[in-house]
Amino acid sequence: MGRPYFFYLWFNPLMEKALSPFFQPKGVVVIGASASPEKLGYGVARNLIESGYTGTVHFVGQKSGELFGYPLYTNLQDVPDPVDLAILIVPTQATPQSIEDCAKRGIKAAIIVSAGFREIGAEGAALEQQCVEVARAHDVRLLGPNCIGTIDTHLPLNTTFLQPPMPAPGHIGFISHSGAFAAAIIDWARGQGFGFSRIASLGNQADVNETDVLPMLAKDDATKVITMYMESVSDGRRFIQAASEISKNKPIIALKVGRFEAGQKAAASHTGALAASDTAFNAAFEKAGVLRAETAEQMFDWARALENCPLPKGSRVGILTNAGGPGVIAADSLEHHGLVLTQLSDSTLKHLSATLPSAANIHNPVDMLASASPEQYAACLKILLQDKNVDSVIVILPPPPMFKAEEVAKAVNEVIGHWDKPVVVTLMGSTLVEEAVKTFASSKVVTYPFPERAASALAALVRREKFLDRRPPTEGQAVSGHRSAVGLSPDELIASYGIPTAPIKLARNEDEAVAIADKLGYPIVMKIASPDILHKSNVGGVLMNIQDAASLRNSHAQLMERINKLIPPPRIDGVHIQRQINEGQEVIVGMVRDPQFGPLMMFGSGGVEVEGLKDVAFCLGTLNQAEAESMMRKTWAGKKLKGFRSIPPVDEGAVRDVLVRLSRLAAEHEEIEEIEINPLCVLAKGALAVDVRIKFKGA
Repeated sequence: MGRPYFFYLWFNPLMEKALSPFFQPKGVVVIGASASPEKLGYGVARNLIESGYTGTVHFVGQKSGELFGYPLYTNLQDVPDPVDLAILIVPTQATPQSIEDCAKRGIKAAIIVSAGFREIGAEGAALEQQCVEVARAHDVRLLGPNCIGTIDTHLPLNTTFLQPPMPAPGHIGFISHSGAFAAAIIDWARGQGFGFSRIASLGNQADVNETDVLPMLAKDDATKVITMYMESVSDGRRFIQAASEISKNKPIIALKVGRFEAGQKAAASHTGALAASDTAFNAAFEKAGVLRAETAEQMFDWARALENCPLPKGSRVGILTNAGGPGVIAADSLEHHGLVLTQLSDSTLKHLSATLPSAANIHNPVDMLASASPEQYAACLKILLQDKNVDSVIVILPPPPMFKAEEVAKAVNEVIGHWDKPVVVTLMGSTLVEEAVKTFASSKVVTYPFPERAASALAALVRREKFLDRRPPTEGQAVSGHRSAVGLSPDELIASYGIPTAPIKLARNEDEAVAIADKLGYPIVMKIASPDILHKSNVGGVLMNIQDAASLRNSHAQLMERINKLIPPPRIDGVHIQRQINEGQEVIVGMVRDPQFGPLMMFGSGGVEVEGLKDVAFCLGTLNQAEAESMMRKTWAGKKLKGFRSIPPVDEGAVRDVLVRLSRLAAEHEEIEEIEINPLCVLAKGALAVDVRIKFKGA
């Protein structure tokens, strides 16, 4: 079997060499440099010089002369070596020729700052495609167009036209589909007190896309966390392959916007109707270990925690505060994010009692009262961190009435540095805590203005730890290899992958129905067979609990009369006869093929109420046993397989096995658009596919 494409992206030296000039150029030329301060060409030239870039710098403009003490050339071919990155700020129509000029000069990487391409319509799209064709013909890689460029704070390098200063050096990498958003975040980060390692604005992604840039940040020693603002994905499967490898070593946080678009919905099944495009992104991110943030603020809250904090060993949290109200807010927020307000050990309670006034609350959340001193903050924090029941701590610090906040910060910093447990600080207030913010920042202690944000950041740390702690999955039994689906019924196809089915037979008339029922045995379920009726129960097309031949004949007549009254009259092939299964639990399993990410598997509560209850979970295929188990546990349907009150337990392992086998079937048959088994009847031992629907592409 050949290696996946991502193997070559990750290990191919030629690919890495082609992209490295975007962040580590030996020499940079600005084509379209200008001496006019109101021009973008001036801003790029200024930033390149002021960044402290130590490689060679060259400027090409319409007029010769000097710019910032450097020669201003009028012909690119006159620019001396070394130069391997060009920044193009030229009229839109001139861009293809500029790319060709770069190729002639031996420059194989270009950032197109200019706008006026695909984003303005068909004419711009055609010009953008022309740029791509010229670049590919000459092996030139393009970033943009319509982008702000790249920044590396550690090299350093600034190819953007943004207002100075350059972002502070940090360890957060940032990839953005939006240049305006990136510019705003860079300015906002200055006020928040954190910096970046590398930043890439991708613009229209005519060539280089988010998946190309990911490895460039992953292999950067200065980057500890990768953040992404995403409006789309260029190649979903390739992105997931790349992110899956990278996230094993560095956390990736994504803010994917446009989540409430309708997306591509398939109407052929409950699975398709429930699987909007955003559902696929959630499943894809989870598969790859990408943390999905809800807001920009949350993305960078998480990034700062992952940049500076050790990972916790569990989800048990201690809260230390000098005020009761914020402590309660923190406790609520922990529960909201799936964390645990831990129960402190007897030893901890004893030491807290000896340290604090009698009026203080020594139980979690620990309320030291408003009079808490810097020494009490430090002592109590140390006591909490020593407790084996505590995996992490939130320290809450509104302005103390008797002490300066920065004095508390100094005392707390001394303790945090000696423990391999995450501590995040809620520093509430404004002017009274300004110096405390600086004090904590000097020691790389992460602060948040409110408890909710601190709890959210701790939850991200826990999710990251759980992802890294995933055990090697235990696979299910081997399933059959690829075989053709041509000529097979849905039941035959899934049976070929080892999924048991409840026998179902087509009866073209009443006499055939009776003959089939006599062989299968009563009670019987009778369903209308019509290519025009998708959901049979919606039109009364399913009759259950038929006990004998006489009842069957009567039910057949009633069913035909009812269906023939529909307008327009549907085509009728006959009826399906199936033995009724009165034991076990009913669930739904299914697959819809997402256009970006491939097979999207579903599990949930089965029967006619699946869309109403929406008790479903999705996971990107192909599944292993652990992923199938995780998907089941997210639903009530999965939880009650163990039994609940009067509901007896059934065979969970059989369900996992069906999900794994169905995902393999989907992976091996690209021609299948959707699969749905509803219901899958789960018995005390085993499971039976009762009703199977399969939709092929183009059908």
